[in-house]
Amino acid sequence: MKPIPTILVVDDVPLFRELECLFLARCGRVITASTGSEALALAERERPAVVVLDAHLPDVTGEELCRRLKEPDADLPVVIITGTGSAAEHASAIRAGADDVLSKPLSRLALVQTVQRFTRFPAPRGLPRVTVTAPVRIVQGDAEAWGTARNLSRGGMFVECEGGFAEDQELDLEFQLPGSPQPIRQTGYVVWSRPGNGERPGFGVRFLSLDAPAARHLDEYVHEWAHPDALALFQRGAASGGSR
Repeated sequence: MKPIPTILVVDDVPLFRELECLFLARCGRVITASTGSEALALAERERPAVVVLDAHLPDVTGEELCRRLKEPDADLPVVIITGTGSAAEHASAIRAGADDVLSKPLSRLALVQTVQRFTRFPAPRGLPRVTVTAPVRIVQGDAEAWGTARNLSRGGMFVECEGGFAEDQELDLEFQLPGSPQPIRQTGYVVWSRPGNGERPGFGVRFLSLDAPAARHLDEYVHEWAHPDALALFQRGAASGGSR
């Protein structure tokens, strides 16, 4: 039998702690902390499968706590909950090493799906993705290039492009999803690149400046166009809390 995962929830507001515990009750064993120091002690003792933490704590920022949690265990999944859903907060959380970022007010389904990506499977699952074909304008400093988005998730995309971009480079991106009236402008960083060698050259980029409205727009687009059977199974598992 698969062991029940431990989920550490960190928030200094009792109402939010209780709400997140309620949302995640069927996803595993939920333990809580109200400060960063308490969270670090619990993480060392309990070895959680995933940590869900608020971006604003009384004794430490969520970004600093994320870094300190990952110092002894870089593979520990950390989800940061931002208060404003601003692009700047999202970027700060990603730069701190967060594996995913959500914003308040929290959606139960979004929180459960996010946690289950790290707890339900033998290895962490990526965000749902969808195949697209959309031109992408790429700007780095004074240089400009064009590529084609080939697949997309809320967290990032693969861009087919002849120009080489090194890992960790930050880029400004502008693209428009098929059927969507408004262009999306994002800052992202290159997480991997592929020179070609028989495959399509390009790079994978993770979004940085993702505010709450843009995140919702991307989620809605991916969910609308993702494979319906796979999406239905994932959502059914999230809605039921999943099996233990």
